[in-house]
Amino acid sequence: MDRIRIVGGNKLNGTIPISGAKNAALPLMIASLLTDETLILDNVPRLADVAQLQRILGNHGLDIMSKGKRPGDHEYQGQTLHISAANIIDTTAPYELVSKMRASFWVIAPLLARMKEARVSLPGGCAIGTRPVDLLIMALEKLGAELQIDGGYVIAKAPGGLVGAEIDFPKVTVSGTHVALMAATLARGTTAINNAACEPEIVDVADCLNKMGAKISGAGTPRIVIEGVSKLHGARHTVLPDRIEAGTYAMAVAMTGGDVQLAGARPELLQSALDVLTEAGATITPNNEGIRVTRNGAGISPVKVTTAPFPGFPTDLQAQLMALMACAKGSSHITETIFENRFMHVQELARFGARISLDGETAIIDGIAKLRGAPVMATDLRASVSLVIAGLAAEGETMVNRIYHLDRGFERLEEKLSACGATIERISG
Repeated sequence: MDRIRIVGGNKLNGTIPISGAKNAALPLMIASLLTDETLILDNVPRLADVAQLQRILGNHGLDIMSKGKRPGDHEYQGQTLHISAANIIDTTAPYELVSKMRASFWVIAPLLARMKEARVSLPGGCAIGTRPVDLLIMALEKLGAELQIDGGYVIAKAPGGLVGAEIDFPKVTVSGTHVALMAATLARGTTAINNAACEPEIVDVADCLNKMGAKISGAGTPRIVIEGVSKLHGARHTVLPDRIEAGTYAMAVAMTGGDVQLAGARPELLQSALDVLTEAGATITPNNEGIRVTRNGAGISPVKVTTAPFPGFPTDLQAQLMALMACAKGSSHITETIFENRFMHVQELARFGARISLDGETAIIDGIAKLRGAPVMATDLRASVSLVIAGLAAEGETMVNRIYHLDRGFERLEEKLSACGATIERISG
């Protein structure tokens, strides 16, 4: 199994290209099931999760052609996928595929909307809490689907097609909003999603669906209205830049010091995180090319942060911020409100010498002057990159084990960091 070796202490200087957003690319690929015409997606990141979803979609009979750079493209503009769901040969998504990635459960929505049936395994994925699918099932039932759970599979049928409805989510759910949005595009009549997630990735998927002929308004607000249409067509769409990747590298620069241009990053997608970094002592300068992040000389100031749905501070940057606060001058508080098990990185950060105590859903981090390199183990996607950030600033050598989690969400991580002066390498086997 691959590992990453880091020798800490180098400042980061240079340019880091920001890839397409994983959390938009996956639902956009799934949305291709809604049409028998070709959907072309540009700026798709090369990630393990993307490759896994290609296998899952291939199992349904989709034809996916991958192209790299087009002539004249920047090197970081990802791959272009041509996805054709002209012939769906199977409406079952089996356990051995779905169990490896939670988002693949979402195929239930377009399969049900277009094929009027689906049989999808209950999901697996990161071990950070229950993240149940009950709200997704509720949304599909509101649209007229008949659902039952049998042998670990959700069996969904809508023999007469889906019908528009009012869907009231009791809490904000990104996955529920994606599922309701996709299913409602082909439902008869009007659907309103209330208490919808407002994340930029929801807006990106809605924009793409509208290019495909859907009639969606209000994406990015708590109420999304969808006028159902009988058929969607093909389209071409560019995946928006990954705000979590941009925030992660911004925190790495704040941690190590230096001066880095995050090429292609869009500040409005992660303003709350940029505000926290400014409070912590980094200088954030949006410009025409993206976002410039610098921290020269001054120490890291402590912060108090509570994770919240967009536009609040993202749960997906909580672990990275905790690594940064491990070297702050004072005591920081981070409260996690989204996922109940999302402090598994605390024990691993403690191996660097970090002083972190837990009080319910709040972590109290007492900053120390210097972390020490250590062998550590990744527990989930975002936790694993927090260990890389700590390793970049720690004295001596850090070895990060079980890095397959990193490959699920960060494209060419070692390349991007080493190009800016980090001593980091992947050790295979």
